[in-house]
Amino acid sequence: MPENRVEEMVRSAVAQALERRLASLRESIVEEVVRDLESRLVPKSAPAASSRHPLQKAITAIQAGTTQKEILRTLLDNTAAYCTRAVLFVLKSGVASAWQGIGFSGKESTIKDSPLDLTSPLAARVIESRSAVTGSSSEFDQRFLSAFGAPKGQSVILLPLLLKDKISALIYADGGTDGSAFDPAALDELVHATSAWLEVIAQRRQAQKDGASDVQEASAPAPASDPFAQHAPLHAGKAKQATETLQAMSMAASGGGQAVVTVGNDAEVHHKAQRFARLLMDEIKLYNRTKVAEGREHKDLYDRLKEDIEKSRATYQKRYGNTAAAAADYFNQELVHSLAEDDASLLGSNFRR
Repeated sequence: MPENRVEEMVRSAVAQALERRLASLRESIVEEVVRDLESRLVPKSAPAASSRHPLQKAITAIQAGTTQKEILRTLLDNTAAYCTRAVLFVLKSGVASAWQGIGFSGKESTIKDSPLDLTSPLAARVIESRSAVTGSSSEFDQRFLSAFGAPKGQSVILLPLLLKDKISALIYADGGTDGSAFDPAALDELVHATSAWLEVIAQRRQAQKDGASDVQEASAPAPASDPFAQHAPLHAGKAKQATETLQAMSMAASGGGQAVVTVGNDAEVHHKAQRFARLLMDEIKLYNRTKVAEGREHKDLYDRLKEDIEKSRATYQKRYGNTAAAAADYFNQELVHSLAEDDASLLGSNFRR
């Protein structure tokens, strides 16, 4: 059989398998997120079905998006059920600027490209913790609030949108100038579900593009995988300073990071190996959220995820086991760093480096 015919058949089989898995994964993510919310959002005396419906509907709408921009626009629209005002700020080239906003009484068009001060206390805490932070409006960018109005209530939230383990955007939300109530926990789940779904979409497209040989490696996204690829900040004058601030915060958050110091052509091999190991861990976490949470709680991650871990290890070794990166063993580094959150004891006594 001609080689090109075999490749065509493999690509077709991979595409069909991905479509089947995508449909199943969509439903499982919705169900898992809703279950996670029940213990925090749904009063025990309230009927579960009526309480669950709005959030489940919002997440389903987000995951029905066919393009990344459509998904993000749907996220922004659905925040309206849980806050009065919301803005999505894009982080690009060390600068944060507004992409779109809702609930600002007709001022949405003027919000676009508005800068965000990343050194404000709330933004700094989000970048350092890489998680949603609720705080006072006095901790947010005062220039922005002066221009568009401070919320009547003091409580606001800033949430990170993570793509490929990096903060790609920040979502700000509050109760508006009339003091309407807003729900930080529901907003956190919406953004988390959006991040997970964008990750699935990126891996799916990359797998379809690269063919069967790269199904296991959802490599670094091409420019088309960046939903803000065409968003060019107008406020780039402070890019260098902001970039240095972000880098310093990221290093502090990761305990100094895992810098790779190499020379010559080996540097690219090390970089790709480390990135691939990180992506393998992301895949394990994405498809095994419940097991990961339980494994961390009971300190037996390796036992619960042994099959997935060893399959991923074999994939990693096949690709980088005989390269310049072999001695660095980035797979185990990322296993501890990403899966076990820098605490090797969470992997359990049966884990061996």
